[in-house]
Amino acid sequence: MPSKRRLRWVAIPVGIATAVALAGCSPTELHGFLPGFVEDGTAATNQTDRVAGLWVNSWIVLLAVGIITWALMGWAAVAYRRRKGQTGLPVQMRYNMPIEIFYTVIPLILVMGMFFFTARDQAEIETQWDDADVEITAIGKQWAFDFMYAGEDDDLSDAVWTMGVQAQPDAEGNIDTEKLPTLVLPVDQKVHISLQSRDVIHSFWIIDFLYKKDMYIGKDNSWSFIPTRVGEYAGKCAELCGEYHSMMLFNVKVVEQDEYDEYVASLREEGNTGDITDAYDRLNNLPGTTGTTSETDSEEEGE
Repeated sequence: MPSKRRLRWVAIPVGIATAVALAGCSPTELHGFLPGFVEDGTAATNQTDRVAGLWVNSWIVLLAVGIITWALMGWAAVAYRRRKGQTGLPVQMRYNMPIEIFYTVIPLILVMGMFFFTARDQAEIETQWDDADVEITAIGKQWAFDFMYAGEDDDLSDAVWTMGVQAQPDAEGNIDTEKLPTLVLPVDQKVHISLQSRDVIHSFWIIDFLYKKDMYIGKDNSWSFIPTRVGEYAGKCAELCGEYHSMMLFNVKVVEQDEYDEYVASLREEGNTGDITDAYDRLNNLPGTTGTTSETDSEEEGE
């Protein structure tokens, strides 16, 4: 059996080699090839690192368990294989208490450990702020999103909003992303988004933010986070919601506070003010529609 000193001298270069290998990894590789990270390592939100850490560490534990399990299976297959000249069954072992305790306790510890870290991170991510800097309502509908930005008044009389239509591909299937509904967020500000649905269950997913939440009828959902990197991101519905589900796309723009204020002011100048629920009339969201309905159209539909 090798001495402790020899093992120590073996472990040191292995540890150094591992550290050097990890140091050469890009932020994308260190975060398990998940989206939401750039070369300088800046995360998209204050929760993105937490989600990525849970993902990567879970895979590390699972791979370690897998390697040990596969190694034991291979060792057993070789060590206890049938040899030339042997006949009949090998000696059977029953009620080996140490082994039974081992393969009961170890999986239990693994499950409890993964549950603890998942519950801890989920509780942190799901914490909703009552003192958010920005209050936004995102509304899912077949097959697009509406966004309302709340103001100071509780009755939403000074809120502003935009209504979106589904993606409209050309003959070759290309989508003009500039025409998609766009959610604008101020960087480094506390954002609280209330998630609602007008028809069926949808799912609000900003891909690089590494999080998504369902949108229900009659049960509002919510999400609180801080955007930490200026940029443009893609979003989509992640819940099968009907014929044009794949066209239920939207953009996210994280901008500086001044640009956000200018955007809200531009919506107010366009007359998109008040509670969006009062302004809304269910759109005929088929390709080619403009995404607006006039009062005359509404009256005709009512008749």
